[in-house]
Amino acid sequence: MRQPKQQRAVETREGILHAAAELFDEMGYAGAGINRILERAGATAGSLYFHFDSKEGLARAVMNRQSERILPLLESQGLQRLVDITLLWSRQLQTDVVLRAGVRLTTEAGILGMGEAATPYAAWVQVMEDCLLAAGDRGELQAGVETAPLAEHLVATCTGMQLLSEAAGNDRADLPQRTQRMWQLLLPGIAVPATVVRLDLDPRRAEALEQSEPVSG
Repeated sequence: MRQPKQQRAVETREGILHAAAELFDEMGYAGAGINRILERAGATAGSLYFHFDSKEGLARAVMNRQSERILPLLESQGLQRLVDITLLWSRQLQTDVVLRAGVRLTTEAGILGMGEAATPYAAWVQVMEDCLLAAGDRGELQAGVETAPLAEHLVATCTGMQLLSEAAGNDRADLPQRTQRMWQLLLPGIAVPATVVRLDLDPRRAEALEQSEPVSG
């Protein structure tokens, strides 16, 4: 039975995006030429330009997929949700080529003048601030914690950590432990003691989250 046209279009788009992510991860933006992407995807130029207006548009789509690779897997709330985002991010940077390519492209975007380089960072800041605002409503934060600057600081810290981990040359294998240490240092200064003691910071938690079914809606 033939697939519906819309389903085939979705699968073609996803195949092109995934092939591009593999090549962006392997070679960076400059090294991943359109012809290589088409060959890897087994797609035509017409199908690529039907879904993406340019190579930069394709790269932008990969960059903006980052939160989609993580958030649907989570059910936790407040500070535990924020911790889980970072633990799962640190784990999936080793296993998820689309997330890894998105992070690499975001790092390269400003240097290459691709435009919208700050957009993925701003999106993560908003995601993290939303978690912090929810944590505040749940009584998990200390008095006087400013959520917007803290969210921006967390994104900056995570960005720096993954660059340091990548530079260590171990395929980011130590990134979950670096993320755990980040929280061990930060939490006593931002969370109430009752929350600090109950949060699960174990990097192994990310393995279970990675195997969970995506949360719909």
